[in-house]
Amino acid sequence: MNLIVMSGLPGTGKTTIAHQLAVGFECAVISVDTIERGLQEAGIDPAQPTGPAAYAVASRLVDVQLSLGLSVIVDAVNNDPHHRQAWLGLAHAHGADVSVVMVVCSDEELHRQRLTARRRERWASSWEQVLELRETWTPWPIETETIDTATAQVNDPRRG
Repeated sequence: MNLIVMSGLPGTGKTTIAHQLAVGFECAVISVDTIERGLQEAGIDPAQPTGPAAYAVASRLVDVQLSLGLSVIVDAVNNDPHHRQAWLGLAHAHGADVSVVMVVCSDEELHRQRLTARRRERWASSWEQVLELRETWTPWPIETETIDTATAQVNDPRRG
C-alpha cells in the first residue's frame, strides 16, 4: 500500500502527473483543488479561506483509503509543514509506504502560460501568488522525487 504525495507550485503539472500515476497504479486521487472547488460550488464564499478546510477533508479521505488498505495519491501544493507532517503521519499510522513527488516547471515562461490558461477558472492562482509561494518554499523533511514538466514528456490521461 502506497501514499503518493504530489507537491509543487500551482501550474507545474501536479494534477496531470497525479492522474497518470493513478491510471498506472489503479488508485484514487484526492485533490485539494477539487475539494476547494466543491466547497465554492456549495456556496462557500471564495473570499473565505477554504484551503484549510479542503486539506482537512482530503486528510479524512486519505485516512479512509489507507484504512481500507488502498493506495492513494494526494494532489496538492503541500507547502505547509503541518500538512506535510499530516501526510507522513497518516502513512506511518497505516503502515503505508510514502513517496513525495515534487513537480517543478523550470521554464518560467511556460509556467506563466499554464497559469494564464487556468486564470479563466475563478479558483486559479495568480503569478504573483506563485512567486510568493516560491519565496517561502522549504524542502521536505524526507527524500523526494523531482519531475520537471518543462523537460519531461507529460501526457494528460483524461485527454486520451
